[in-house]
Amino acid sequence: MSSSETEPRDEPVEALPAVAPQLRALRRRASLTLEAAARQAGLSPAHLSRLETGQRQPSLPMLLSLARIYGTTVSELLGESAADRDAVVRAADMEPTEAGGWTYWQAGAAGRGMQALRVHVPHGSQGDIVRVHPGEEWLYVLKGRLRLRLGDTLHRLSPGDSAHFDSLTPHRIAAQDPDGVELLFVHTLLQSPTAALCLGPTHGETP
Repeated sequence: MSSSETEPRDEPVEALPAVAPQLRALRRRASLTLEAAARQAGLSPAHLSRLETGQRQPSLPMLLSLARIYGTTVSELLGESAADRDAVVRAADMEPTEAGGWTYWQAGAAGRGMQALRVHVPHGSQGDIVRVHPGEEWLYVLKGRLRLRLGDTLHRLSPGDSAHFDSLTPHRIAAQDPDGVELLFVHTLLQSPTAALCLGPTHGETP
């Protein structure tokens, strides 16, 4: 990320109190220095340090990026765990979490090679975030309409539509309708020095 780009805006400190200690512990477990992890995440070391000390809180896309870099899941970043890797996740046990304007529910157990989420993306929320990282992603539109940009191509998805793509293709997700869009989202968890979260060219731009 160049110095002319603006770092991602984060949530208030109270939003995710468990994140700070987990971020530091998991970075050290991955044998990454603050500088190396920040570079892979497209952040400055000072910004990542503020995340690790609880002065700032990351958005959901940033959590996904850090989880990939550290070879873990968003659940573990949040200090959550599933006992004995339960195969079944009951609806009553899916607690909503908000980050960066998105609301998401864990739809799979922690510690797996893939992570499954149910996600609500509000209209106008982080439509300028472009992600590029190793692995694959699959999403399925449950409700609302989705704008999915893959490289230079814009796709408009309606309920029942799905997409499965290589995550090294620059991709951007945004809700088309004022009520937002609800998705099922599955992604692979790969630890790689090329994993990164990048900003789109213009803040607030929609795909």
